[in-house]
Amino acid sequence: MRRRVLLGGALGALAGCRGAAGGVRVMVPNPPGSGYDITARVLARELGAEVFNLPGGGGVVGLRRLAYEHGNPDLLMLMGLGLIGAQRTADVTLRGTAPVARLVQEPAVMVVRRDSPYGSLDDLIEAWRADPPAVPAGGGSSAGGPDHLVTMLVAEAAGITPARVAYRRHDGGGDLLAALLGREVAFAMSGPGEYAGQIASGQLRALAVTSADPVPLLAVPTVRSAGLNVTFTNWRGLVAPPGLPAADLADLRETIADLAGSAPWADACARFGWSTAYQDGPAFAGFIADETARVTTLLSRLGLA
Repeated sequence: MRRRVLLGGALGALAGCRGAAGGVRVMVPNPPGSGYDITARVLARELGAEVFNLPGGGGVVGLRRLAYEHGNPDLLMLMGLGLIGAQRTADVTLRGTAPVARLVQEPAVMVVRRDSPYGSLDDLIEAWRADPPAVPAGGGSSAGGPDHLVTMLVAEAAGITPARVAYRRHDGGGDLLAALLGREVAFAMSGPGEYAGQIASGQLRALAVTSADPVPLLAVPTVRSAGLNVTFTNWRGLVAPPGLPAADLADLRETIADLAGSAPWADACARFGWSTAYQDGPAFAGFIADETARVTTLLSRLGLA
């Protein structure tokens, strides 16, 4: 039986009669509060699906679980650029998964505590150049993930040798926020959607974004307009377990295509500052392969392979 999402007001439940538990589950390979987690919960609310978190290894623990669920049509995993980097040294890779769709993309935002001595990007870069290890940077991704890569690219553009950057990795946005507020790091790189509430409340201050153009949700300059030649975009999508029957995979892709074209999903993207970046399964598979090669090359160029 083919699954369809019933679009209108809110999107209806996705399938409902498969498996003992019924319905589809969306796995998040990071802790609650991460960009993956926020995206998955918005997605699941529209689909009527269940979300569960399985963090560890920058997403590798979740990737192993996905491989174990070979042929299971009732499981999806939210993933993105962070998992591209994390899989480099893992015993499992994305090559065996079934790409469903790329969904959204967003720039990174540089944030500091509200009482930080760095009132602008220029202030931070000046101190960072003077003594890179004394200005530790925080990110919610492992080496090769988006927060790590964008930090190193900004450092390189500022004339700082990436190998001298004191990058402190945390498992998702929640852990990173605690580290920033606890003064373990001087600044953090993350997605605007993860810290929109803290920025709006004044708990955090945004210094700059890595988009080509200013972001409507944030009244801050772009990194490039501040004189550093860096633009950077993170992305997120869905993959399914390996070994899915062709009909089941086609149903999943059709369901997500319906969601990506719906008004509720467009509203959610606007609310969190995401740009829609839908790409269907076969094209998404090629994109994942290209990103894997790009990250490997970039890390090598930065001297961080």
